Amino acid sequence: MDAKFILSFIYSVLLIIFSLTTHLCIAANTIFAGQSLVGNQTIISQGGNFELGFFTPGKSLKYYLGIWYKKVSVQNRTVVWVANRDQPLSNASTSELKLLENGNLVLLNQFKKPIWTTNSTSNSPQLVLQDDGNLVLRRGSDPFDVIWQTFDHFTDTWIPGMRFGYDYRAMKGQKIVSWKNSEDPSMGIFSMVAEQDTESTLKWKGFHQYWTTGVWKGDSYAAVPQMRNRDLFDFSFVVNVNESYFTYSTFNKSLFVRLVVDSSGQAKNFLWVEKTQKWLLFKSYPERQCDVYNLCGAFGICSNDHPGSCECFPGFEQHSPKDWDLLDYSGGCARKSSLLCGNKDRFLKISNTRLPMNSVTLTVESAEKCEAACLSNCSCNAYAYNGTGCLTWFSDLLNTQQLDNGGNDLYLRLGGSSADFSSAKKVTLLVIGVVVGFTSISVAFIAVFIVWKRAVRKSAGRTSSSELENGSEAVNHDGTFLTPFRYVNLKVATKKFSEKLGSGSFGCVYKGTLPDSTHIAVKKLEGISQGEKQFEAR
Repeated sequence: MDAKFILSFIYSVLLIIFSLTTHLCIAANTIFAGQSLVGNQTIISQGGNFELGFFTPGKSLKYYLGIWYKKVSVQNRTVVWVANRDQPLSNASTSELKLLENGNLVLLNQFKKPIWTTNSTSNSPQLVLQDDGNLVLRRGSDPFDVIWQTFDHFTDTWIPGMRFGYDYRAMKGQKIVSWKNSEDPSMGIFSMVAEQDTESTLKWKGFHQYWTTGVWKGDSYAAVPQMRNRDLFDFSFVVNVNESYFTYSTFNKSLFVRLVVDSSGQAKNFLWVEKTQKWLLFKSYPERQCDVYNLCGAFGICSNDHPGSCECFPGFEQHSPKDWDLLDYSGGCARKSSLLCGNKDRFLKISNTRLPMNSVTLTVESAEKCEAACLSNCSCNAYAYNGTGCLTWFSDLLNTQQLDNGGNDLYLRLGGSSADFSSAKKVTLLVIGVVVGFTSISVAFIAVFIVWKRAVRKSAGRTSSSELENGSEAVNHDGTFLTPFRYVNLKVATKKFSEKLGSGSFGCVYKGTLPDSTHIAVKKLEGISQGEKQFEAR
C-alpha cells in the first residue's frame, strides 16, 4: 500500500513539473538559458499580439520557425518573420529552438545539427518576444542590454518600430526580400533595398531597379508625397555619420499595419480591419502590377486587365504550372515545339505591346527586310519594325506588356508546324466561317419571315365569319388584347356604320355590338382604297 502511495505521489509530482514546464514554453513570453521550444510549443508576447513557434505555410509539408500575429484570425497565419527561410525542417516534433548557456540561440534539425543561429555570446541570456513583434535576445532582464533582435533582420515584412536604413560604416543597406511564393518563404527575386542616398528602391534579382521612393525631402520621400498626410502614421528619418534609417509608427497603437514585399514584386501596405476580420490593402508600390520588372518571366506577357496579370505567348506553355497556381510566374514560359529554322518558321503578329527589353537594332530599309533578317538567324525569336529601325530579339523575351491601345506590333517567331500557329490560322478561318454562316442564316431567316408574313396576310383574308365570335387575340404594345375582324363582319356589327360616336385623326368612330352582346367601338380608317379592310376592336 505504501509503495503504491509513493509511486502515485511521484507520478503526481512529475506531472505537475511537466505541466509547469510546458506552460512556461506555451504561455510565457520568455525563454531562459537551457530551455527549448519543441513541436507545437510557442511563446506569446505579453499583450498577446504576437506568437513565436513552428509553422507550415499553406499546404506545404515543410516547417519553419517564425513570428506571426496572434490576434489576427485568418485561415493562414500572417507571418512577419522567418528564421530558417532557406533551410526548412521536415519534422517540427524532433526539431528544437534552444537557448544555450553561452548566449547563443540555435535551431536544431531532427539530427540535432544547427541549421540557423544568432552567433551570439552572453552571460545569463534571455529570449523575449515583445508586444511589438520584436524577438529580443538580451543579457539578463535589462531591456536595453540587447545582444541580438529580429528587428535588425528583415524577411519580407516591415512592421512599426523596425528601422530600415543604410550603414555607412559597412557601406551596406538593409534588404526586405519577398517570399518565393505563398507556400515557400525562401528568398524570392524581388527586394526593397535601402540606398546610400536615403532613397529606397525595388529591384528584380537585386540589380534591376523598377521603382524608387526618391530621396528624403525632410517630410516625405520625393516620389511618395502622400506621406505628408499623417492621419494614420508618424514617420521619422534619422541621418548621422554612422547610418541613415527610416522608421514609422501608428498613432493608434491598437492598429495592426504592415508593409510586405510579396512575390508579385509590389510593396504593399496592409491594415487589419477588426470588423471585417480581413487585411485591407490600401497602397501598392508601384501602383500598376505590370510595372514590376519581368513579373511574368521569359516569354510571358503581362496585362493589367488580366485577373492573374500573366499569361504565356501563343505557342508557349507555363514552365511550372504549380508555381503559376501560387502566383509565382518567375519561371516564365517554354516553347511547346522547337523552331525549325530557315524559311520553315512563321511569325505571329501581336498588337499593342510594350516591347520586350534587350533588343538588338538592325539597319534595314523595310519591314519585309526586317522579317527576312530575323528569319535568316535561327537564334532570332522576334522582331518589330517601327518605321525607323528594325528591332530584333536573340534571347528570351522579358518584360513584355499587353496594352489596351497605342503599343507596338511584335512579330513572334513560331515553328512552321507549331500547333499554336496552326490554331491561330484555324481561329481566323473559324471566325470567318462563323460570320459567313451567321450572315447566311440571318438572310434565310428574313426570307422565311417574309414568306410567313405574306401567308398570314392571305390567311387573314380568308378568315371565316365565325371569327367574329371566336377571333384570335393578339397583345398590343400597351398590354391590351386586340382581336382582328373582317370588314364585312364589322359592317354587320355596326349596322353599316350607322351610329357615329365621333371623329378623330384618320377617320370616324362607330358604335357596334357583337353577336354575344359585347359592345365595341370601331374606328373606320379613311384613305384605304384597295385590299380587304381589317380592323382591330378593343
